[in-house]
Amino acid sequence: METAATSSTNLDVNSIVNQLMTVERQPINKLNITEASFQTKLSAYGSIKGAVASFQTAMQNLGSAIKFTKLDAIPSDDTILSATASSIAVAGTYSLEVTSLAQAQKLVAAGQSSSTAAIGDGTPTTVTFDFGTINGGTLDPITKKYTGVTSFGSNGNGTKSITIDSSNNSLQGIRDAINAAKIGVTATIINDGSASPYRLALSSDNNGVSNSLKISVSGDTSVTNLLAHDPAATQNLSENVTATNANFKVNGVSVSKTSNSATDVIQGVTLNLKKITTTSTTVTVAHDNASVSNSVAGFVKAYNELAKTLKDISAYNPATKQAAILQGDSTVRSLQSQLRNALGSPVVGASGALTTLSQIGISFQKDGSLGLDTSKLNSAITNNVSDIASLFSAVGKGTDSLITFNSATSNTKAGSYAVNVTQIATQGNTVGNSAANTTITDTNKALDVTVNGVSASITLNAGIYTAQTLAAELQAKINGASPFSNAGITVAITQNSGVLSVTSSSYGSKSSVTIGGAGVVDLLGAAPTQTAGVDVAGSIGGGTSTGSGQVLSNAQGLNITINGGALGDRGSVNYSNGYAFSLDIWTSTVLTTDGALASRTGGINNSIKDLGNRRAAIETRLVGIERRYRAQFSALDGMLSSMNQTSNYLTQQLAQLAKL
Repeated sequence: METAATSSTNLDVNSIVNQLMTVERQPINKLNITEASFQTKLSAYGSIKGAVASFQTAMQNLGSAIKFTKLDAIPSDDTILSATASSIAVAGTYSLEVTSLAQAQKLVAAGQSSSTAAIGDGTPTTVTFDFGTINGGTLDPITKKYTGVTSFGSNGNGTKSITIDSSNNSLQGIRDAINAAKIGVTATIINDGSASPYRLALSSDNNGVSNSLKISVSGDTSVTNLLAHDPAATQNLSENVTATNANFKVNGVSVSKTSNSATDVIQGVTLNLKKITTTSTTVTVAHDNASVSNSVAGFVKAYNELAKTLKDISAYNPATKQAAILQGDSTVRSLQSQLRNALGSPVVGASGALTTLSQIGISFQKDGSLGLDTSKLNSAITNNVSDIASLFSAVGKGTDSLITFNSATSNTKAGSYAVNVTQIATQGNTVGNSAANTTITDTNKALDVTVNGVSASITLNAGIYTAQTLAAELQAKINGASPFSNAGITVAITQNSGVLSVTSSSYGSKSSVTIGGAGVVDLLGAAPTQTAGVDVAGSIGGGTSTGSGQVLSNAQGLNITINGGALGDRGSVNYSNGYAFSLDIWTSTVLTTDGALASRTGGINNSIKDLGNRRAAIETRLVGIERRYRAQFSALDGMLSSMNQTSNYLTQQLAQLAKL
């Protein structure tokens, strides 16, 4: 009996289904192509956003007037002094003669046989350092101590104290305690090679005659004998270096300063003296023209870089016959238009002669970029350098010399604002109603002081004072009290015919001085007058304005300082928004979360999300389609296979019949 032949249709179901599904997936491929286009646009907008952000950084740097008002201070001999100038300095040449340099006082204690051995019995001892001026007397060149001193006048900056006890009553312990306290004195130990070689050396951290030292000790006798030092009384230390002031002349005017660095001699100029002169030297203050030129060139460069990015990303290239990603894009066209228009109008409110970029050599070129005529710029720098800042920065200037422009906001409109002052800011103070008792004892040395709402208890040093030295002692104690010094609060104390006046250094309604305690009657009399400070009041531009201390602000954000003067009309403040300042504001609106770029990219992201949803729906539908195709062609394959088997069977039967 013959075995039936195996039947096969050779129908490749997988291949047929895959080819059919390729056709079915054409809509997804189109969606993918569309999404790729959207992603490319997103990338292009990202490039624009990055370019605008870089442009904003450049505009923020150029929006500060200091970039265009920087001054140089150039000494004719930099071995004698160095100098720097701020924007408020006045250009000119100043002559200087330096006759002496400031130096700090240096004291040395008696020698000790050991730097680690205990000094005294460890009784808690308070060592108080005061800084001031040694009045009268002469320094003996042999003993290094003073004779004939009439008084020691505290400089009013406050006393500082440390505690010496059994934990630190060695020479090294005292040194470390002084240095750790950071009280304005540096301590070292010097070995002079003698039988008692270890000597404590003290140096005031600040130069000048008003920073000489007076050291008071209360407690252990041995520590007292080592450290107590009063130039007008007992002196247990030797003065190896005498404190001196820097003495010099500026344009023939004699000046004396406690430091070799002077910031208030020439307005806006810091002088750093290095050595004594034998002849006159000069300092020339002039505008930093190179800085101005570089800043203007930086503005042109920043503008051109952003303009090129916008152009390249939206232009058609006729050479390659290819369009850029965002060709014809309305958002890009809008940005280009806004950028160009921002430079088309003159600056409003400029206080000088310059109001347009063309006046300093900046103009548009045929390709839309900015060009810079350096010759014209150099001419403008030579003739109108002080006005260039108003072309680029937010600049304000008062016609009254006692009115200072501080700041403005993006809401402040350019223009001229009339200033009217109805109240000048004052300082809070307390004034005695009788001459102070200048003899301070244990019964009248305690005071309770409140300044600007901050309180502290102070104790005056007992002694007999003059009205002037008592004022200095009181000022030193108040300013040295930690609640005040930590809050940055200081007072100034003066006397007139023995009557003391205590004035807060701050202005306005928060400025006040109140003094009470056991010693207040002896110090200020039975009924001292307490007057709180008041804020400045008035108007800027005729509108409602708010005063805080000496600062007056209007609703538009214009902020100025009234430094005294008369009541009534005080001229005006001219305020201008330069191009860089305005473009900085423009970039902020472009980059904000609801700006043009965010709106455009948000729309594209929503479209991409919609494409994803459509693709997911099609993918779900294709699963069913593929399942149906496989079922249909598998059934066809089975049917064809059955037919083949029948055909083979019939063929076999016919073959058998033929044999019969």
